[in-house]
Amino acid sequence: MFTLAAGAVILAVLLVGWLLHHLVLLLGLLVVALAVVLVVVRGRVAASRREHEGQVAQLRHLGAFLAMGPKEFEHALAVLCRRDGCTKVTVVGGAGDLAADVLATTPAGQRILIQAKRYGPKTLVGSQDVQKVNGTYRDVHRCDLALVVTTSTFTRAAAAFCAQVGIRAVDRRALALWAEGTARPPWS
Repeated sequence: MFTLAAGAVILAVLLVGWLLHHLVLLLGLLVVALAVVLVVVRGRVAASRREHEGQVAQLRHLGAFLAMGPKEFEHALAVLCRRDGCTKVTVVGGAGDLAADVLATTPAGQRILIQAKRYGPKTLVGSQDVQKVNGTYRDVHRCDLALVVTTSTFTRAAAAFCAQVGIRAVDRRALALWAEGTARPPWS
């Protein structure tokens, strides 16, 4: 027992002595390791930024949205939200989404719900579509504001209902202006 304790003390003394003797080397290795981590992180951030800028550049014209499928359209709207300063942007669309395709928080702190309707020019968003959104955006999704964004337009009844209850109806023209960056984001 005495020899084991004595051996441990001797080993600890030797280790401390070695560390003190090689302190400059250890500090140098630590600095190099931190520099490598910093370079890797900066590279990933720059790559992510370039990817995001590339996605945004592709969304400058309505034609890009018309060439997309419904899922791609939801993701494209999420990209526009991020471009315009939204945080906590999540694509949630799919079966059972309860009328929510994108959820986000605006720069002003409002929670928004976006219902994406990737329709052809002859298919209009009807009042049933916007009524579903109205029935879920506050109570189910806990949002302050709802947008219905389409590559088409709205029926008169749907547009009137949106105006009555405060849902933002973003038709193909408003979507094009938002995507081009020539209009304010639809939650503004």
